[in-house]
Amino acid sequence: MTAGPLIDAGAAQASGPLLEVDAVSVVFRVHDGALVALDSVSLELRPRETVGLVGESGCGKTTLARCIVGLQRPDSGAVRLDGAPLGQRRSARERRAVQIVFQDPYSSLNPRLSVRRTLRELLSVHGLSSREGLEARCRELIELVGLPPEALDGYPGGFSGGQRQRIAIARALAVEPRLLLADEPTSALDVSVQAAVLDLFAEIRSRLGVSVLFISHNLAAVRHLCERVLVMYLGQVVESGTREAIFSDPRHPYTRALLAAAPRIHPVASAPLPLRGEAPSAIHRPAGCSFHLRCPRAEPICSIEEPRLEPVAGEPARRAACHFRDDPAPRA
Repeated sequence: MTAGPLIDAGAAQASGPLLEVDAVSVVFRVHDGALVALDSVSLELRPRETVGLVGESGCGKTTLARCIVGLQRPDSGAVRLDGAPLGQRRSARERRAVQIVFQDPYSSLNPRLSVRRTLRELLSVHGLSSREGLEARCRELIELVGLPPEALDGYPGGFSGGQRQRIAIARALAVEPRLLLADEPTSALDVSVQAAVLDLFAEIRSRLGVSVLFISHNLAAVRHLCERVLVMYLGQVVESGTREAIFSDPRHPYTRALLAAAPRIHPVASAPLPLRGEAPSAIHRPAGCSFHLRCPRAEPICSIEEPRLEPVAGEPARRAACHFRDDPAPRA
């Protein structure tokens, strides 16, 4: 039996967003207070779109991914797929629709299962292939991620980090998802193989019509892969916009600092200074703007009034949570 298409790209509803995250908040109770991991985070992802989510470690990126995939229960807010809410107890169809590729390919695969058995079990449990077609579908999946058919006989311990991540991607694609969450998928890999994995995600979106939420602190990877970018700081989205807008004219001082800290082949003498100090505690958040203690642009209003994530003047698709969002970035 010849394996059919892994996903029906035409099933995506072009008339509206595929994924909606609406004011999702997550608070963890700790011994000395409440740790706010997510604070009313909202985003949308359209069919066939790749969106980047960036920010420092600990800003809430992974917690948000866990809420979307159903591994973390939000304290408030909603996650919707095609307009229908996704609860904590999801149907098999809902679980198939949203899949995640974890950061560490060394711990995300079962070392006791061969690649073939890993894929065959998924296909069998979800009824995605007849018994006669299992082998053909396994070969299709492993070849889709750029590995030879012989890899099906191997075990995770016998592969390199890049190969393991490709196997993890094949496992996620086996259930024919519509949305793929990539949580720092290249950070545990050698630089020499990161570009190949990024190109694989681009190919997957092109061939299969899968939407991708790409979570990373690697700004170069986000710029290479994503069409829109959201910037998170201390559990909040502080800026969003197209790739071109974010990288050419960031409107939030935190975004400017992130871009200034990225490695450059030719350093710019007049570039903004990197961030000063450490991010405030998510347990004891400062009043006003959560970034004002580190912000070179801060004024008295910043320590009193929290800015809202609102459109930039003349650019309704651009949003920034800054009192001075309408001021262009200083020229480097």
